[in-house]
Amino acid sequence: MAARAVAEVKPLLSSTSIEARRRVFNLYREWYREVPRAIQTYKLDITVDEGRNKVREMFLRNAGIHDLRKIDMLIIKGRMELQEINSIWKAKTHIMRYFEETKPERPKEFLSKFLDGHYN
Repeated sequence: MAARAVAEVKPLLSSTSIEARRRVFNLYREWYREVPRAIQTYKLDITVDEGRNKVREMFLRNAGIHDLRKIDMLIIKGRMELQEINSIWKAKTHIMRYFEETKPERPKEFLSKFLDGHYN
C-alpha cells in the first residue's frame, strides 16, 4: 500500500535525478555569477572568494539529499532567494546573517553550567 502511494506522487519540477542534478548545477552557476554583483550592490564587507565559498558551503550542506521532491523544493527556495537579492528586496543585514559565526552550544550539565557562569 505504501509503495503504491509513493509511486503516485507527482514531481514538482524534475522527473529524473539527472534532470534534478542539471537544475542544481544551473542554480549553483547562477549564484556563483551573482556573488560579485551582490557584494558591490550591497557594499558587503567580504571578498568575492568568501562569498563564493559560502555559496559552495550552502549547496554542500544539502548534498546528501536524494529525494527528488525535496531537491526540487530546495531549488525553488534557492531561486526565490536569488531573485530577492537580484531585486534588492533584502537589506545588507539579511545577507550578512549567512556569515555570522555559529554560537557555541550552551552546557547542559550542572558543573559545566556553573563553570561557564550560567546558574539557572
